[in-house]
This record gives sequence, C-alpha cells and structure tokens, in this order.
Amino acid sequence: RSMNRPAQRLDNRPPLDNGPWYREPWPWILMSGPLTVVVAGLVTAWIAVATDDPLVVDNYYKEGLAINRVLERDHAAAAGGYRAEVMLSADGTRVRLHLTGIAPHGLRLQLVHPTRAELDRSVQLRLLQDGWYEGEIGPGGAPRWRVVLEDEPATWRLTGQWRPRETEVLVLAAHS
Repeated sequence: RSMNRPAQRLDNRPPLDNGPWYREPWPWILMSGPLTVVVAGLVTAWIAVATDDPLVVDNYYKEGLAINRVLERDHAAAAGGYRAEVMLSADGTRVRLHLTGIAPHGLRLQLVHPTRAELDRSVQLRLLQDGWYEGEIGPGGAPRWRVVLEDEPATWRLTGQWRPRETEVLVLAAHS
C-alpha cells in the first residue's frame, strides 16, 4: 500500500461527515442534565442569601424557660373561665371578638402566620360593650393563622389555629 493514499473502509462506504460536533443533538442532550443542576444550585444559593430565616430563634435557652410562664398563662385562662369567639368583617380589615369571662378593658390579639412573618398582625382590641371588642387588622390577610388572645398585662391567654376562608367564627377556649 502507498502511504499517500487514504485507507479504504472494508464495506466500501465513504466516512460520514455530519459537520461540527455542536450541530449534533446528542452532546446538547447529554449536557442539559448537568447544566440544569448547576442552574438550580445557583437559584437555591440566591434564595438562601436573599431571604431571612424568621423562624430561627437566637436564644433557645430563654425560649425554653419561657415555656413555664406560658403554661401558667394557659392555666390562668382556664381558671378565669375565658372563652372567645373571633370573626372578621366582610372586607377582612377588621376583627370583632366576643369574650366570655371577666372582661378586661383592653385585649391584644396576635395573628401569626406559620412561615411568613410579613403576614403577622398584632391588634389592640378596644372594649365596645358587654364583652364585645373590635380592632383594625388592615388589608392583606392570610389563609392560615395561629391566634393568640391575651389581656394587656399578659396574665392569661387563649390560643388556636384559624383558617378564615374556611371558618367564619373561631372559638378560642382555655386549655388546662
């Protein structure tokens, strides 16, 4: 054989030349999986850096000590016979409450969203008449709240879970 002549294929077909590699679909299909993982990792890193973690408590020891005081407030609510019915106005910007038990002059109602702190509300309720209270919560309610009702000196409290779109009236009763 001569060195200048190209080698012949055994099946006498000319070699296939489909052009450059980047015009073939298979390299791109194979690279799409790792590329997707890299993009998802960058998006996850951006979310972790750009958002805060409002559910993380800085001082776990103090939070643990506060549990006993909170339980005492629950027992005080049971001893006082407190029970409340909470309802929203039609437009969802005001809250009205009827309290059974010794009616204090002012109450504080906390509406806490489980994961989004910007949806939390703290409402000072004013006494209207005979155990009826009212307060302004503003626009932008949440689909779900953890509710804490307490008197102003924080000697007792009532708690519950509320989904205002599903339940018009939330009944809070003392847990002993």
